[in-house]
Amino acid sequence: MSSNKIRKAVFPVAGLGTRFLPATKANPKEMLTIVDKPLIQYAAEEAIAAGIEELIFVTSSSKRAIEDHFDKNFEMETELERKGKTKLLEMVRNVVPKGISCIYVRQAEALGLGHAVLCARSVVGNEPFAVILADDLIDGGDNPCMAQMVKTFEYNRCSVLGVEQVPEEETDKYGIVQSDEVTKGLGRVSSIIEKPKPEDAPTNLAVVGRYILTPRIFDLLETIPKGAGGEIQLTDAIARLLKEEQVLAYQFEGKRFDCGSKQGYLRATVEYALKHPDLSEEFREYLIKRCGENGSNIEPLFKRA
Repeated sequence: MSSNKIRKAVFPVAGLGTRFLPATKANPKEMLTIVDKPLIQYAAEEAIAAGIEELIFVTSSSKRAIEDHFDKNFEMETELERKGKTKLLEMVRNVVPKGISCIYVRQAEALGLGHAVLCARSVVGNEPFAVILADDLIDGGDNPCMAQMVKTFEYNRCSVLGVEQVPEEETDKYGIVQSDEVTKGLGRVSSIIEKPKPEDAPTNLAVVGRYILTPRIFDLLETIPKGAGGEIQLTDAIARLLKEEQVLAYQFEGKRFDCGSKQGYLRATVEYALKHPDLSEEFREYLIKRCGENGSNIEPLFKRA
């Protein structure tokens, strides 16, 4: 590896988002908003908070809205400046902070997550890199998930997978790892399997949309056969990587919302609205009133911590 610093993050955003149709017919699922920011911006901000300087978006022909979102909008900025709306102007200008580069790579065919990551090879080069799936919104508070993982990488100098325990009946939705504990919350991965049935899953420890990978993964992605669903699976390449290098499973601090599902998306919207500086008080009051006769039982859920 030519670098031991995580400077680049890959965002696979070429998926169709069929679970949110018709909302995603013309709008990328990553542009669905949680309160007032799209999912992809939360993901980008998490990467930037971890010290990442290059954001690499693996897109498709239907994802121009993502490029537009991170691009400069002269017309809007001019209008906001003319009207003296300085707060909104700064918000728009800081969608991409100074010193951060956005790079776009096309995934011509939907051949799976592994293929999407492989599409970024020419941009990533021979250095370790992060992979962030915007569907998995992780609220790490003052200690974002990717920043936690970068620290783990810097100490151990090997691939790191963000994991959490999931209900046993849901193992068929995730890549599932088996690991040997190194320290509390950190394990050395001994095996990984893609979406096993509950009765076949070795554990309920699931990889949930956060990876730091060494560049060796690219060689393996190029040579592995198609896996589940006829796609090139990142999980299969990681399984091969285990035979050559140490891979760690890191149980991050924070709360994850599966925004690839409608239930997870709605829960994230409520949770983020309840902590929004401009909306929380009024929204909290609305929710309590909306609960009607049972409001007195539910009110404690919405009180400040």
